[in-house]
Amino acid sequence: MFVYNKVSFSREPAASADAASICKDAARAGRWLAAKRSAWDWILMSQFLRAKVFNMAGYTPGEQPRDADVVKLNTNENPYPPSPCVAAAISELLHHGRLRKYPDPLGQDFCQVAGRILGVDPASILIGNGSDDILTILTRAFVPESGLVVSPTPSYLLYKTLADLQGAAFQAVPFAPNWSIPEPWPVRDAHLTFVANPNSPSGTMVPVSALENLAQQLRGPLVIDEAYIDFADATALPLCRLANVIVTRTLSKSYSLAGLRFGFAVAQPEMIRQLTKVKDSYNCDALSLAGAAAALDDQEHMLLNRTKILATRGRLTRQLRALGFQVEPSQANFVWVTRSDRPVKPIFETLKGRKILVRFMDYGVLGDGLRISVGTDAEIDRLLNELQGIV
Repeated sequence: MFVYNKVSFSREPAASADAASICKDAARAGRWLAAKRSAWDWILMSQFLRAKVFNMAGYTPGEQPRDADVVKLNTNENPYPPSPCVAAAISELLHHGRLRKYPDPLGQDFCQVAGRILGVDPASILIGNGSDDILTILTRAFVPESGLVVSPTPSYLLYKTLADLQGAAFQAVPFAPNWSIPEPWPVRDAHLTFVANPNSPSGTMVPVSALENLAQQLRGPLVIDEAYIDFADATALPLCRLANVIVTRTLSKSYSLAGLRFGFAVAQPEMIRQLTKVKDSYNCDALSLAGAAAALDDQEHMLLNRTKILATRGRLTRQLRALGFQVEPSQANFVWVTRSDRPVKPIFETLKGRKILVRFMDYGVLGDGLRISVGTDAEIDRLLNELQGIV
């Protein structure tokens, strides 16, 4: 017998020792060594990484199941396919062998299309690998280490993560009643202020007039995150005439391109020229640039999908209220629901067990709820049928 790190082994197994017991001893030693190696790796990483990064929680994206049978209503994807023009544009690019060359670092063709569709100067547009890339660029550009980032809460959790990565403080300002922003705004000296409009998770809107008033109170930039704006009644794009306002957009939601990853910002042209210094040199690939331009150019297709989603959103809201849920009036492609008679997490867990994914979100003292994406009519029918049996 010999002993290694308190694990005993037979150097020459006795005749009575079976293979199973030998394998069991070896497995014990393997687990111990793996645990020791893991602990050592943890110590090394804690020394190499910035303390802020090592200690931060990080952003947790919504679950992406591999099971095709799951009804996926948890990450606000569009339930309908993108414009056929997207595949055609990508196919043409591939046919001409463009993948061997770097893409246009400024996305000038896309900016021309976006400028025409949105009625803005193409020079006022900054491209990004999804709007999260744009939010990262803005944080890197404006927020110094030990700076301050501010946002209303409950809202998009990524804002805090971006502040943490920058080594900055994050201050959450609770919404006033009816999801309005406090007046006067209590933190005017932030290096960067984010307002998601429509807001996530609530789907509610801050009036453009209130956002303009907020921008005039701030001593730093105001980022108006319009990820869901195509499902809403009004946009803050006219506020980009103000020097401290930046509006961000994504093609993930209304244009059905969550898998392609493309977003952009609109601001004063001089602001865009400065922000271009901060972005990665080729932050958008040739496929996403071609697909994004084609999708944006096909407004008819997007608006047809929008009409279907808004109709389903209205029906979902009415029927959820009939089932006893409190549902905020939404201007997005999802609804935010709570209950006063019972916790909602067991409802989330039961639905998940039945292969229906919604998003459970807990904001501590501000409460929790379920954010439910608007799916196809068939998907929403299945959800409502299950909820009738649960509640």
